[in-house]
Amino acid sequence: MSRFRVLFKSTAVRLSALYILLFAICAATLVFYVTAMSERLLTGQIRDAVRQEVEQVQRAYDTGGMNLLLRTMERRARQPGANLYIIAGPSGDILAGNVASVEPGVFEEIGWTSAPFAYQRYTDGGGVERRHRAIANIFVLDNGLRILIGRDLGDPERFRLLVRQALMIALAIMGLGAIIIWFAIGRNALKRIDRMSDASKKIMAGDLSQRLPVGGSGDEFDRLSMSLNTMLERIEKLNEGLRQVSDNIAHDLKTPLTRLRNKAADALDMGDGETRRVALEGIISESDQLIRTFNALLMISRVEAGSVAAEMSPVELSAIVSDSAELYEPAAEEAGLGLSSSIEPDVEVQGNRELIGQAIFNLLDNAIKYSSDTQGAGVVSLKLARRPDGICLSVVDHGPGVPADRRDDVVKRFVRLDESRSKPGTGLGLSLVEAVMELHNGRLELSDTDPDKPEQRGLTVSMIFPAQAA
Repeated sequence: MSRFRVLFKSTAVRLSALYILLFAICAATLVFYVTAMSERLLTGQIRDAVRQEVEQVQRAYDTGGMNLLLRTMERRARQPGANLYIIAGPSGDILAGNVASVEPGVFEEIGWTSAPFAYQRYTDGGGVERRHRAIANIFVLDNGLRILIGRDLGDPERFRLLVRQALMIALAIMGLGAIIIWFAIGRNALKRIDRMSDASKKIMAGDLSQRLPVGGSGDEFDRLSMSLNTMLERIEKLNEGLRQVSDNIAHDLKTPLTRLRNKAADALDMGDGETRRVALEGIISESDQLIRTFNALLMISRVEAGSVAAEMSPVELSAIVSDSAELYEPAAEEAGLGLSSSIEPDVEVQGNRELIGQAIFNLLDNAIKYSSDTQGAGVVSLKLARRPDGICLSVVDHGPGVPADRRDDVVKRFVRLDESRSKPGTGLGLSLVEAVMELHNGRLELSDTDPDKPEQRGLTVSMIFPAQAA
C-alpha cells in the first residue's frame, strides 16, 4: 500500500492521471456528440421521406379522390418496412390503417408531431404490451378526415444505441489500455528514481566513483543523469586533485622547508658576518622559491575553479607568441641555444591574455631548461598555425623528451620524472598549462620531436585552441 502512495506522489503519475481524466471527459463528450449528430441526421432523412409520402398521397387525393387515396395508402402499407398510414375521423378515431392504436392526443396536432409518440402494431400481442415510437405528419382532408403518415424510429434509435455502445466499448478499451500504460510508465519511472536515489546515497556516503544510471534511451532521466554524472566527474577530479596536492605538498615541500630550517639554524651559529650574509641570502632564495610554488598553486586553483572565466575576451594570439619569442630569445642564447619561431599572422582566440602568456612562458622555460644540457640540441622552436582541428601553438625542443607512458603523469601537480630531479622546478608548470587549456576549451598534447632518436627524442608540447567561428 505504501508503494502505491509513493507511486501516486510522483509527478509523472499525477500528470498521467490528469491526462486520463481529461481524455475520458473528451471521449465521453465525443461519444454523445457523435450519437446525437447521427440521430439528427437519420431523423432528417426520415422527415424528408415522410414529406415526400405526404405530397404523393395528397396528390393522389387531389387527382382521384378518396378511392385513389385509399388504394394508394393500402398499396404502400403492404410494402415491406412500410411507413405508418392511418385514416382517422374528425374526433381522432382510427378508421383504417396499418397501426392498431396510437397514444391519445396525437390527432389533435396538424403537421409534424411535436415529439415522438407511442403506437402499437397489429402484430404486437401475446399479452405483453409492446409500444413503438414514431414521428408523423398529419393533414386534414376537406371532408374532415385526418391522414397520418409517419415513420417508426426503431432503426435510428437502434443505430444510435449501436454507435453509442461501440464508442463506449472503444472508450473502455482505450481507458483500460491507458491505465495499464500509466501503471507501467509510473512503475518504470519509480524504479529509475529508486536507482538514482540508491546511487545518490552512495555518493553522499563518500563514494564519488558512483554514477547515476543512464538507460540509453536519451529521455529526460538520461539527460538529467548525464548532466549530474558530468558534474560528479568534475567534483571527483577536483577532489582527487585536492588530495593529490595535499599529498604532494606534504612530500615535496617538506624537504625545502627542512633545508630552510637547517640553513636558518646554521646561520645563527656563524660568527663571520660575510658567511652569515651568504647564508641569509640562501634562506631568502629558498623562501622566494616556496612563494613561487604557492603562487603557482593558487593560480592553478583559480583557473580550475573558473574564477577568471569572466576575464575572457578576444586576444591576438599571434602577438602574444611573437612577444614571448622575443622575450625568451636572450634566455635561450644564454643557455647556448637558438630560438626560432614560425608564427601565422592575425590568429585570434577567445581567452585570457595573461594566462596564455604564462602558459607559453612555462613551456619555453621547460624547453630551454631541458635542452641546455643536450649535446647538439641547438634550437628551441615556437610555432603557431591554423589546423583543421583548431589553432595549434607548439613549443618544440630536442631534449631528452618524456616517455609516452609518463605523459599523463607529468601534467599532474608536483610530479617530476627522476631525470628532472637535478633541475630546478616545482613540477607545476605543465599542470598550469593544462588548466589554462581546459579553461579555454582546448587541449594539451605531448609528443616526441624526433621519434627515431630514443636517447634524444625531444618533446613537442602543443596547445590546441578551438577554431574561432568565421
